[in-house]
Amino acid sequence: MRHPKLIVVTPVFEDTEASTILFSELAKSCGTEIHVVAVDDGSVRQPLTLQGMLDARIRGTVIRLKRNVGHQRAIAAGLAYVADTFSDIDRVVVMDSDGEDLPETIGSLLDNLDEAEVDVVVAERKSRVETLRFKTFYLVYKWLFKLLTGRKISFGNFMAMNGTAARRLSSMGELATHVAGTVLVSRLRWRTCALDRGPRYAGKSKMNFVGLALHGFKGLMIFAEDVLVRVGIACAGVAALSLLGVSAAIVLKTLGYATPGWFSVTLGLLLLVFLQTGAITLMTLMLTGITRGSTVLPLDYRLLVDQIMATHDDSRDQ
Repeated sequence: MRHPKLIVVTPVFEDTEASTILFSELAKSCGTEIHVVAVDDGSVRQPLTLQGMLDARIRGTVIRLKRNVGHQRAIAAGLAYVADTFSDIDRVVVMDSDGEDLPETIGSLLDNLDEAEVDVVVAERKSRVETLRFKTFYLVYKWLFKLLTGRKISFGNFMAMNGTAARRLSSMGELATHVAGTVLVSRLRWRTCALDRGPRYAGKSKMNFVGLALHGFKGLMIFAEDVLVRVGIACAGVAALSLLGVSAAIVLKTLGYATPGWFSVTLGLLLLVFLQTGAITLMTLMLTGITRGSTVLPLDYRLLVDQIMATHDDSRDQ
C-alpha cells in the first residue's frame, strides 16, 4: 500500500450528505494526495459508501462498524486502523465530518506541526456559535476540570499529529473514552492553534445536552487518579476543620459561653461531618490504589469492524 503524506480520520454517523461535502472540501484544500479514513459508526439509515470519495477523486477507506459505539470510540478505531495498516505515517489529522472542523484550516495545524518539539497540534476555538446553555455548561465544565484534575482543557477532537503520536495514542486504552483527555495524559508534546469553528454542512447535530454532559464526565474519567487524590485531600481538610470545630465547641462549653442545646447540636453535626468525610477519604485512598494498579488495554478495533472498503487497487472487504 502506498504511504500518503496526510491521513484524515473522521467519524460518520447517519450523515452521508455532510461527509460527502467534506470529501469534496478536503480535495480542494489538501489536494488528492491525501488518504481519508472514514469510520461509519454503525449507521443504519444512511450507511456510508465509497461514492463520496470517488466523486471527490480522493483515495480513502470506509470502515463500517458492526454497531454504534460513540464518537470517541469510532475515532479510536480509525486511529488504530491507521497505526496497524500504514507502516510509514507522516501526518494524521482527526476531524469531525459535519463541517464544523474546516478543511481549509488544516494547513494551519500542519504548519505548527512542522516544528521538531511538537507532536500534536490541537485546535482551540476562536469563535463558536452555540446556545447560551451550551456556553454556560462549557464554562462550568472547564472550571470543574481545572479544579479536579489540575489541567486546563480548551480543545476537542480537531487535531493534527505526527506518526509517533498516532502510534502512541492508538496504543492507549483511554483513547476510546475521551480523545482530548488522552492527549493531555499521553505526555506528548502538544500545542494549541486558534481556529474558527464552521457551520454544519447539512443536517442537525446528533449530540444532545445529556450526551454532551456524559462526554464531559468521560474526560474526568481519564484522570481518575488525580480526581480521587484531590477529592481525598479536600475531604481530609473538611474532616480536620470539623475536629477543630469540635474542640472550639468544647472550649466554649467549658467557659460557659454556650447557650442551652447549642453544644449538643453543634457537637453532633460536627462529629457527623467528621465521620462522613473521614469515610470518604478512606474510600478515595482505596480507589486511588486500585486505579494506580490497573492498566486500560488499547482498543481492538477488529472486534468492531463489519466491513472495510477502500478506493485503491489493493482494497479489500472484511
